[in-house]
Amino acid sequence: MSEKPYAAACVKNGPPILDVLQQRLTDHACVLEIASGTGQHAVYFGAALPTIKWQTSDLKEKHSGMRQWLDEASLENVLPPLPLDVMADVWPKQNYNAVFSANSAHIMPVKAVEQMFIGVSKVLLPAGRFFLYGPFMYAGKHSSDSNYLFDCWLKSDDPQRGLRDVDWLCEVAARVSLGLLEDMAMPANNRMLIWHLE
Repeated sequence: MSEKPYAAACVKNGPPILDVLQQRLTDHACVLEIASGTGQHAVYFGAALPTIKWQTSDLKEKHSGMRQWLDEASLENVLPPLPLDVMADVWPKQNYNAVFSANSAHIMPVKAVEQMFIGVSKVLLPAGRFFLYGPFMYAGKHSSDSNYLFDCWLKSDDPQRGLRDVDWLCEVAARVSLGLLEDMAMPANNRMLIWHLE
């Protein structure tokens, strides 16, 4: 078997994200994670929140690496990944108390970000929340030099990528009745944006 994929960012940002989730997820909540990546977040949060059912998802080519983490952890409350390309795949028919996604909006093209919000609005239960973690811009400005450099690197690699402006995200969210409930400062110039169905 090949070596498990590894994302150092998941190790660093896992504890502060967990603090946010622990205070806001109710017991026995069902959570859909969009762009689960390596699966490290899923097993970390799943182990710390044993009453929460955590549904992983990502592009099909990510599944084999993710399954290595899930199989090793063997957590009953963390479910095998669903194929979910927000632009192409059919979204789950199940509804969820919460949707979580980390470091995805700046990797997706603009159209995909819009489709993500549309999909989230359809799978969230009433009073459900969408937790979106990552670096963002405000009123067209970066919040730090490191975020500016990261944004430049992303765009040089792929012009479709880049840090998203919170003002624009609010406009996108409003089209599908999602309102910004909380905007929290997180370590390393990241934010946790928490949306809810209005």
